Amino acid sequence: MKLINKYTVTGMLNSDDGFTELSGQSSGLTITRRRLLQIGLGSAALPFLASSWATALAAAGVRADFGFKPLPVSTDDRLHVAEGCTLQLLYAWGDPVSAGPAFRADAGNSAAEQAEQAGMHHDGMHFFPLRIDGRPSSTRGLLCVNHEYTDEGLLHPDGAADWSHEKTLKSQNAHGVSVIEVELAGPADGPRWRVVRPSPHARRITARTPMRIDGPAAGAAAMCTRDDRRGNVVFGTLANCAMGVTPWGTYLTCEENFDSYFNGLAQPTPAQKRYGIRQRAAGYRWHEHDSRFDVASEPNEANRFGWVVEIDPWNPDSVPVKHTALGRCKHEGATVTLAGDGRVVVYMGDDEQFEYLYKYVSRDRYDAARPTGRERLLSVGTLHVARFDGDGRGRWLALVHGQNGLDTGAGFADQADILIRTRAAADLVGATKMDRPEWIAVQPQTGEVYCALTGNSRRLTADAANPRPANVFGHIIRWREQGGDAAATSFDWDVFVLAGDAQDADPARRGNIRGDDFACPDGLWFDQRGRLWIQTDVPGSLLDRGAHARLGNNQMLVADVVSGEIRRFLTGPKGCEITGLCATPDGRNLFVNIQHPGEVAGGRSQPGRPLAGSGWPANQFSEVTGGRPRSATVVIRRHDGGVVGA
Repeated sequence: MKLINKYTVTGMLNSDDGFTELSGQSSGLTITRRRLLQIGLGSAALPFLASSWATALAAAGVRADFGFKPLPVSTDDRLHVAEGCTLQLLYAWGDPVSAGPAFRADAGNSAAEQAEQAGMHHDGMHFFPLRIDGRPSSTRGLLCVNHEYTDEGLLHPDGAADWSHEKTLKSQNAHGVSVIEVELAGPADGPRWRVVRPSPHARRITARTPMRIDGPAAGAAAMCTRDDRRGNVVFGTLANCAMGVTPWGTYLTCEENFDSYFNGLAQPTPAQKRYGIRQRAAGYRWHEHDSRFDVASEPNEANRFGWVVEIDPWNPDSVPVKHTALGRCKHEGATVTLAGDGRVVVYMGDDEQFEYLYKYVSRDRYDAARPTGRERLLSVGTLHVARFDGDGRGRWLALVHGQNGLDTGAGFADQADILIRTRAAADLVGATKMDRPEWIAVQPQTGEVYCALTGNSRRLTADAANPRPANVFGHIIRWREQGGDAAATSFDWDVFVLAGDAQDADPARRGNIRGDDFACPDGLWFDQRGRLWIQTDVPGSLLDRGAHARLGNNQMLVADVVSGEIRRFLTGPKGCEITGLCATPDGRNLFVNIQHPGEVAGGRSQPGRPLAGSGWPANQFSEVTGGRPRSATVVIRRHDGGVVGA
């Protein structure tokens, strides 16, 4: 515990004012056997919004009201939000975290300066409220922000030309996580959010920050390197996509496309190939000046990435921890809830075509009154992978050595081997290959779980859980655990919505949206009223063209999960992804990330034409330095000070 003047800082999230984002408490509801409806998808049977689900949601008191007029699609280079709301720019790439240097318009900041500034390409984030007078504040707290990757054409004045050690360091320092202190201050008729500078809590966590490895894979031979012969210490986190939050107030950042940073072998091993590690993977050249990222030089370093990383935002001296018990994959996020008996449950998606959905269940129980033992909750437990059956039921298959065929005879030496090669273990037990599992959200009143499946253009054959071949628009799937218990090993499921364009000539691509059309759902988040917020990520190479021509720029929508109605609340500038969503405890301030405005095909801008794709945010917010499009966090508030979206 630290004291800042009159503010008492703790990491506790649950409060008397009903802050329920992480409650995950089950209502104990059960559902009846759903009927399968045939819709215009050839022979694919789609379980869809059975009446029992809507009835159960309504009985749980889920509020389904909308308090805004939906926006039309947009193709311009500005950020738009529903009428009656205001937009404020808070934290853009290159802004100082605390008392650091300012952003230079020509991207001329040094590697050392970048280590004290906001990283590139904001993604998942969470607001941790300070406690004021014994209650969580909605006007002051810590904001944790992921920085997923870099565009070298924008990061350096001359792009990737004359690649050097300095450029490698700057790129590494533009990855990771920001922890910043923020507050709402100013006159009552016009308060504004600001980053508190300096702040004793502010820090950057980068691809060079020392971290501890724990769990069953810590110390395994495959985790040892020449610099770490014990296999329990690693430098850095990268490809930080979505996130999670623990009930004890720590932040979980997730390593997604880690393979992109490693220069692989001409003939990769099966284990390396299963994770996409190959020569010249995605154009990053770190291996030229940091041998850790050259597989030929250090074959085990890649095994030390692809994990969920726990960060204590309240203690700037704390060492982040990579939790191997949660498995190794391209983690999109790590959504935390509690089982009925207090065990910790973590839902995770592996964001790649034909990959899987996972669930971790801790051995021990969380006790809010007992801080001791929390370090074991994400270190000792059971990892499962999902199988979706065609009858609307499913099972969680344990990835445990000696169970479900995972033994030495199948090529798995021990539990550490299973966790390091999680994808191979999931292949063997017969899990369901999904259409890019991304963000996962737990409905706060019922405990139902929703997962965004962004799409899969490579799918040739549909199945019940992925009902469209060549799925270019994506869908959202949901399930209810048996007996309403998050730790259950079986569940019932259906497809909540098929995204699409209602005017498409192909009936299979029209979707079944009740309301505003969208494509490629990615970010998901439930507010306290039980409304589902949906963020989209149509790739820059597909925006405003082909099958996506009528859908405009990426957007954020609100769904009523009782009726299925969906309304468009926000549209982004050109080329951006809408991602990262959280709110203050009172729901009156919404934080949203605008990632890679102006993204070009391939994700690498031309250094001589930095503004070719977008001039945002400088073209909309005069207070921000221009010269480059910049990912940024914005704050949305209502003119009347009410709950956003209500």
